[in-house]
Amino acid sequence: MRGRGSPGSRLQASGLLYGLYQKRLRRDLNRDALPKHVAMIIDGNRRWARQAGLTTVAHGHRAGAAKMREFLEWCDELGIQVVTLYLLSSDNLTNRDSGELGDLIEIIAQLADDVSQYGDWRVKHVGTSTGLPPRLVEALAAAEERTAGKTGMHINLAVGYGGRKEITDAMRSIVAAHHAEGGSLETLADLLTPDLIGEHLYTGGQPDPDLVIRTSGEQRLSDFMLWQSAHSEFYFVEALGPDLREVDFLRAVRDYSRRQRRYGG
Repeated sequence: MRGRGSPGSRLQASGLLYGLYQKRLRRDLNRDALPKHVAMIIDGNRRWARQAGLTTVAHGHRAGAAKMREFLEWCDELGIQVVTLYLLSSDNLTNRDSGELGDLIEIIAQLADDVSQYGDWRVKHVGTSTGLPPRLVEALAAAEERTAGKTGMHINLAVGYGGRKEITDAMRSIVAAHHAEGGSLETLADLLTPDLIGEHLYTGGQPDPDLVIRTSGEQRLSDFMLWQSAHSEFYFVEALGPDLREVDFLRAVRDYSRRQRRYGG
């Protein structure tokens, strides 16, 4: 009677098939229809840690940060021009346990430092510094300064970010600039356009995201890029953040490339 093989041989065969499938996905992508800007809502880190029986959810956040480092490499290999990572919302600053938030702050600071020292990536903090601890503000500013002259993939780190607050801040910026120039309320109303508001967002001057990906199976935006994602395509992955695989990403990109985008329709 023939055996089914050892667990090791079955795992090796599974890995081989996975590698072949990954290569086929990459080979079959339509390079002319890839997204220029990919935004990622990484979700499920805490759930991942609990399911793994780990002592603190910080283990999940560390695993999620490591996965985002991999994710950036996948994007860079495909020639994606802009990537936005949603790492910490403005709501998280008030609704997370202080111990968990402290760990998360350190993890994000380390991630900002890591990605700012990789190749020719350029890093930008999108969000508000209000309410962020000095340690994190300094780490984000240092990452921006360190990469200011680089011309490779542009990485937005959405930290202390909220879509509603971003739009509010943009409007305040427009009003303040108009007032400084001696403009009246009547002329301000005439000046307001979607393009002008877009210029004053945290991502002013950047292309809007073509593709927004969210992990963990949740299907909501969570106050992320509300203005910029008006015409984005969305892709929801069942895998928890730390379990995201490159084939999941390639499937998302393949799905995007096959869609017929309808702007406003």
